[in-house]
Amino acid sequence: MSAGDWKEMYSAAQRGDMELVRYHIENGVNPNYQHPEILATPLVAAIAAGHTEVALYLLEHKADPRLKSFFDDQTPLEAATFYKNKIVLEELRKRGVQPKLSFWRALFGGRF
Repeated sequence: MSAGDWKEMYSAAQRGDMELVRYHIENGVNPNYQHPEILATPLVAAIAAGHTEVALYLLEHKADPRLKSFFDDQTPLEAATFYKNKIVLEELRKRGVQPKLSFWRALFGGRF
């Protein structure tokens, strides 16, 4: 895998280009590799951009549902919650991803 392949897949996930994401996954690009300049994962990028189909595909193809994207300091669960993506939230829960109490405290300003 070259860095260009990974960067292209990240960009495709961010744009919602399922065909190109699928191509790169099928050709061995690691869905958990963080963009070297942006320090973000394709899964969090797809969730943030509202590309549910791409996010679900990445999860089905070994994207780590707990991996934090360094740039925006969000896990997939935090991104799906912030962007109100109920479909991705449900898929993450099916995969055993549950929020920590500190997440809820941060979300509700310490009132939880």
